[in-house]
Amino acid sequence: MIFPIFFTFSLLLSSSLASVKDFCIANYKSPEGPAGYSCKKPAKVTVDDFVYSGLGIPGNTTNIFKSAVTPAFAAQFPGVNGLGISFARLDLAVGGVMPLHTHPRGSEILLVAQGTIIAGFISSANNTVYRKTLKKGDIMAIPQGLLHFQVNGDKTPALAFVSFSSPSPGLQILDLALFQNDLPTELIAQTTVLDAAQIKKLKGVLGGTN
Repeated sequence: MIFPIFFTFSLLLSSSLASVKDFCIANYKSPEGPAGYSCKKPAKVTVDDFVYSGLGIPGNTTNIFKSAVTPAFAAQFPGVNGLGISFARLDLAVGGVMPLHTHPRGSEILLVAQGTIIAGFISSANNTVYRKTLKKGDIMAIPQGLLHFQVNGDKTPALAFVSFSSPSPGLQILDLALFQNDLPTELIAQTTVLDAAQIKKLKGVLGGTN
C-alpha cells in the first residue's frame, strides 16, 4: 500500500509544481542552460513575446545545398522557452537538399506546404531506411536523434514547416561535422574509409582545414 500512495502523492506534487507558472519567457540577458533560459520578469512580459513573424519570409537558398532553415527555437522565439515545443521553416530550391542531419534533443513532424519533398530517416537499430515522397499536405514523423534528410523531388521550389518536441532541438549536419573543421584528413579517412583526396576536396568546398 505504501508505494501506490507515495506514487500518487509524487504525481500530485509534480503537477502542483508544474502549474506554479503558466510560462517562462526567455530572458536573453542570461545564457541558455540545460533546462533552457531563465525567465523574464512577469512585469516585462508582453504579447509580442508569444508571437513570431520570421517564418513568413523565404530563406536564402543561394548556398551549396540550395536549402535554408529558418528556426523559431527558444533562441529566436522567447515564448516557446520551457514549453517543450518549437517550429521552423524549410525552403528547398530546385535541386535543393537538406543533407543528413540530426536533432539530438527533439523529435519532429514535417509538413509539406508547397511542392514535392523526398524525406526519410535511418533507424539506429539496424540502419533501415524509411523514405517517402511527400506532396502538399503530407506530414512525416521523424524520431529524436536519428539521421534524416529532405530533398526537393520536383522542378519547382518546395516549402515545408517543421514542429519539434523541444524548444531547443539542436541541429548537427553530418557533412559539416565531418568536413567543416580541423579534424585531420588522415583521421577522417581511417574512421570513414573515404579516400584522402576526396576528403581534402570536401574540406576545401565546405571550409575545413587540415
